[in-house]
Amino acid sequence: MTDVAETARGLPDSRVKHLVTWIKNHPRRVLIFTEYADTKRYLEKQLRAALTPGRESDPLIATFHGGMPDDAREEVKRAFNADPAKHPLRVLIATDAAREGVNLQNHCADLFHFDVPWNPTRLEQRNGRIDRKLQRESEVRCYYFVYAQRPEDRVLKALVEKTKTIRKQLGSLAPVLERRLEERLALGFSRCEADALARTIEGEQLAPEREKAASTELEAGRRREQDLKREIDVLQSLLGKSREWLGLETSDLQQTISCGLELMGEAALEPGDQPGNFILPDLASRSQHDPSWMHTLDTLRAPQKRGQPVWDWRRQQGIRPVVFEDQGVLDSPTVHLHLEHRFVQRLLGRFRSQGFVHNDLARACIGITSDPEPRVILLGRLSLYGARASRLHDDILAVAARWTDVDVRQQPLKPYADRTLDKTLALLEKTLSAPDSKEPSLAVRQRLAAGAKRDLDELRPHLHVQAEELIAEATAKLVQRGDEEAADMRVILETQRARIIATAASYEKAQGLLPFDANELRQIEADKRHWMRRLDDLAREIDSEPARIRGSYDVRATRFEPVGLVYLWPVTG
Repeated sequence: MTDVAETARGLPDSRVKHLVTWIKNHPRRVLIFTEYADTKRYLEKQLRAALTPGRESDPLIATFHGGMPDDAREEVKRAFNADPAKHPLRVLIATDAAREGVNLQNHCADLFHFDVPWNPTRLEQRNGRIDRKLQRESEVRCYYFVYAQRPEDRVLKALVEKTKTIRKQLGSLAPVLERRLEERLALGFSRCEADALARTIEGEQLAPEREKAASTELEAGRRREQDLKREIDVLQSLLGKSREWLGLETSDLQQTISCGLELMGEAALEPGDQPGNFILPDLASRSQHDPSWMHTLDTLRAPQKRGQPVWDWRRQQGIRPVVFEDQGVLDSPTVHLHLEHRFVQRLLGRFRSQGFVHNDLARACIGITSDPEPRVILLGRLSLYGARASRLHDDILAVAARWTDVDVRQQPLKPYADRTLDKTLALLEKTLSAPDSKEPSLAVRQRLAAGAKRDLDELRPHLHVQAEELIAEATAKLVQRGDEEAADMRVILETQRARIIATAASYEKAQGLLPFDANELRQIEADKRHWMRRLDDLAREIDSEPARIRGSYDVRATRFEPVGLVYLWPVTG
């Protein structure tokens, strides 16, 4: 037996041989789970000897285990989720440190359990690393090794089959069955017990009294699920309201970014080689004159590798193409620009600073439309400010009218009603987004410029009335919002106070029943002192915090100015 063992020392077992053959025949990503760190080291050594002989640092194989630094873990995840055409990593060997909270499904749909844990939940959690949302393939393949001649594997097979049954029964008796299985396997078993234990696992059922307890437990789980669904519905409703309130389309944001770049003296966005992708102009000169731009541009690069010098990273990783819709993948080669992105915020700042650059109207433009009626639009900006000049509300107002030449105009311009105003603004949007808009003739520009002052004077009072109405409406909404948030804060603080009082009372009761040692008593007394201080603070905050929140929505100043005069001129004119 010693000779046989020495002969087999260091040789791969049947599982390793199968894995090597499988990997060679299937040149795609694969995730291999092991139960123990020693097994992980053994498996890595065997696979490297078979797949990368003499190349110990070959990136074809990587490991994921407990004790890894955070940046090393992130680097492995990024590499495994990267496009296989861009990163050579194909085999990831992981311990149970990767069984929860790790997304590995981006380019992997094959998983091997080199050994199987004695816990159905852990088995299911392992499979969940690739069997989850954003998985590209319609089928996920999870493999288990079974030795036909080994009695223990009869139990493993029964465990795997019972796990499948538990998954089908989620919402019925799964939690209790899971605990029963874990209890049976917790202390191990002998070979002579294997067949009987496998049969027991296969036929595992619940006694009536346990079934009643399970139903009670599952009912609580169903209630939690229903609560979660209600919370999701509320969040979806809030998202819909936010979108409706903002009225922001992706095309609007794209156009705004292009205009912001042009305001900086740069070229606009250019369409990329893929639908929906856009290429930014070369902004390197910006960072040379303003170092803060370098950090802004860094948000548009691929992630920096662990230990990579910043200068080397910036040299290797250029500015990526940008998109305005979520790509739904983990390794998109593009950057998703949205309102909170640092680059977008920087460009939007230019627009926020444009409204009050001058004391009076200093900009006008002409757009050519297919509509036969000449129109004029006066745009204004209304801003409401709170304490310390915090911006509470911004709005763009518009008033439009049919334009007539000042030489023949006998009555002041008459603003359109709401429906016609909406049509006029839709025409304006169409004109602004037209890729090949025509230029008005010099005669038309001179004719409109001659009457611009009078047009402004006639439309400004109507815009001012609209602004006054909006100030009252916005102020009322801000007051309502302040009241709602103040009420929510009061509920939060009162709930916190009640929880502290209940916790303190439970410890008082426990102290009379349980024999705490000296260290525990000192900790309990320290906790009590902290709770008492917090209760004193809460007594003040329950009144002061809601009042502070209401005050933050008080309108301290308003500012309204006309900011643009737009003429929509018929192409036939």
